[in-house]
Amino acid sequence: MSLIASSLQAYFTDRLIRERRVSPHTIRSYRDTIRLLVGFATKRAGTTASALTFDEIDHKIVSAFLDHLECERGCSPATRNARLAAIRSFYRYAALEHPEHAATIERVLAIPLKRTDRPLVTWLTKPELDALLGTPDLGTWTGRRDHAMILLAAQTGLRASELTNVRIADVTLGAGAHVQTLGKGRRERVTPLTDTTVTTLRAWLKERGGMPADPLFPTRTGGALTRDALARRLAKYATIAADKCPSLAGKTITPHALRHTAAMRLLHAKIDTSVIALWLGHYAGDPVKRRERRRVRTGDFRRRGAGRRVF
Repeated sequence: MSLIASSLQAYFTDRLIRERRVSPHTIRSYRDTIRLLVGFATKRAGTTASALTFDEIDHKIVSAFLDHLECERGCSPATRNARLAAIRSFYRYAALEHPEHAATIERVLAIPLKRTDRPLVTWLTKPELDALLGTPDLGTWTGRRDHAMILLAAQTGLRASELTNVRIADVTLGAGAHVQTLGKGRRERVTPLTDTTVTTLRAWLKERGGMPADPLFPTRTGGALTRDALARRLAKYATIAADKCPSLAGKTITPHALRHTAAMRLLHAKIDTSVIALWLGHYAGDPVKRRERRRVRTGDFRRRGAGRRVF
């Protein structure tokens, strides 16, 4: 029986980091999943983590672990599916390295995703966005930073990770003003900036100072904001803005909601959906293959044409 520890080390160092060059966010997510799974299996097997074998983390243990996430840790079906996706990724790698455990690995890979409800896409109307932008206190350094950050997110549709990783050098405010980002799948893209955003960013950069490699929206200590910090500040402003704009109270305002807001504003401006997809950094490959991958990933095996989402 092969020990699983050496395979895990090679999976993270060779497959994820060296070969696939996945983002730090993906590595952290997969790391946390494997850490939880190994801890769960260790208790079940009554052994140490370094002594676990593939036969001791078979499909029964993985299924029990997924049930443990939902029933005891209170995770949602979507989180369960995300954890299972990470486990599948590792076992697909292990199938190539350990063909002697093919039967065990195949059973783990056969564990199905759980179907989940698809919530309505949350986006902000112009009055709601104006109320949100008017909430940060422009009399403070933090408020001016947050105002510029929310405006940039709502206008460009940057993902949370892209927004927090933007550097000063990534912003061009002269002719053809734009922001350059390295997004999901390590794909670079350039997003145009409106005059309003350019004016706000020009004032912010003048106040912010710093070197080209410094984060555009730093913390008080000069480091980059985290995704969690961004989400917390946005939720705080949404709660305050709801007093002036009651319709905000019924919406969950997240960084991704600002991304949807950018998409809907472009759609209302009668921009072609293919252009909007490029603007948001969506994969522009074969739409049939992309749709099939999405159906497998989400567990959506409805009849073709039964439902369709634009974003």
